[in-house]
Amino acid sequence: MQLNFDRRVADSLPTSWVDRAPLALRPYLRLARYDRPIGFWLLALPCWMGLMMARIGDGLVLHDLWLAALFAIGAIAMRGAGCTYNDIVDRELDARVARTADRPLAAGTVTLKQAWAFLAGQALVGLIVLVQLPMIAIAVGLASLLLVAAYPFMKRITWWPQAWLGLTFNWGIPVAYTAATGRIDLAMIVLYVAAVFWTLGYDTIYAHQDAEDDALVGVKSTARLFGENSQYWVAGFYGANAILLALAIWLSRAEPWIVIPFTLYTAHLFNQVRRLDIEDGPRCLDLFKSNRTTGLLLVATMLTGTVF
Repeated sequence: MQLNFDRRVADSLPTSWVDRAPLALRPYLRLARYDRPIGFWLLALPCWMGLMMARIGDGLVLHDLWLAALFAIGAIAMRGAGCTYNDIVDRELDARVARTADRPLAAGTVTLKQAWAFLAGQALVGLIVLVQLPMIAIAVGLASLLLVAAYPFMKRITWWPQAWLGLTFNWGIPVAYTAATGRIDLAMIVLYVAAVFWTLGYDTIYAHQDAEDDALVGVKSTARLFGENSQYWVAGFYGANAILLALAIWLSRAEPWIVIPFTLYTAHLFNQVRRLDIEDGPRCLDLFKSNRTTGLLLVATMLTGTVF
């Protein structure tokens, strides 16, 4: 069988560096979603949030630059590994959904054996990063494997796979926080729960791209569950996120100056709700991708707390 190495996923970057990579590498780069970097951001940003929260009131130290770099590398490796694993599990479903039919496993440009080998290599990189951290952070990080392993099956058994994704994608918060402080406390837990609500909001928006196809193949999602009421639910999730973040910031005893960037963060968040049109797939994708800016604004908010 001749493999078509140049097939692209519909929502990948139209002219990314992946399109200029050697033909034999492109299916692997797309399997790990290197042509869709938003996922790397959404995995790395919670790590940086946890690190910044840990330093509020105390200030940053030089070692934090090393930790931030480790978290970035770990996010790239583990997001790629997670996407590879997800595609292994979902390869038959992906072939029946228009937006995912060109993914490497569904399209046949990568074999199952090759995908498992690629997954192992990425997981090894993630493990190398993890063992650079203190023992408590290593233990917390290893606990996330249960969430990662179960995630691809959630859309088959619950209408709330976005909630499971929130638990999984934001696990970097406790990993980073414990790496910096060596402890688990209430401020960190509240920040983590707040981030789960953030993910519930943005991934509900994202899921509306596939709502019709998901209904045909029997895949469950909050987008299908909420339907025409999704805008209200997303507003509720983002509202819960803002309230819990305010509580986490208060628990961290940040200076009042932090209100300024926090206001910008919440304004950007609710601008997504204002612009949401669940019938407009490209707009849903655009709003989903805008959460890189949302996350960076929150990291900046926490960074303000470390400086003042």
